[in-house]
Amino acid sequence: MWVIAMFDLPTDTPKARRAYTRFRKDLLKDGFTMMQYSVYIRHCGSIENAKVHAARMGHCVPSAGEVRFLTITDKQFGRIETYVGKNRQAPPNPPAQLEFF
Repeated sequence: MWVIAMFDLPTDTPKARRAYTRFRKDLLKDGFTMMQYSVYIRHCGSIENAKVHAARMGHCVPSAGEVRFLTITDKQFGRIETYVGKNRQAPPNPPAQLEFF
């Protein structure tokens, strides 16, 4: 399973920028990696584990802005089509083994 976090958070004031930075650091600390600007992904071993991570990060969302968590399977993730300019890039491979914490 993959958890995709997509967010639009304000950065118009110093306080808002700090909240944005804190949320981004919380995502990284929880094992998410940046897929593109404001889109972060994390691989999970099961739907239950994915729900745990989405709920954990949901508690870290700043009071302003919007965050959405999407959970998809490895097969669905493999069907993502990525283009850089006019050239299609191969999707990243899922992790070879499960991560245990």
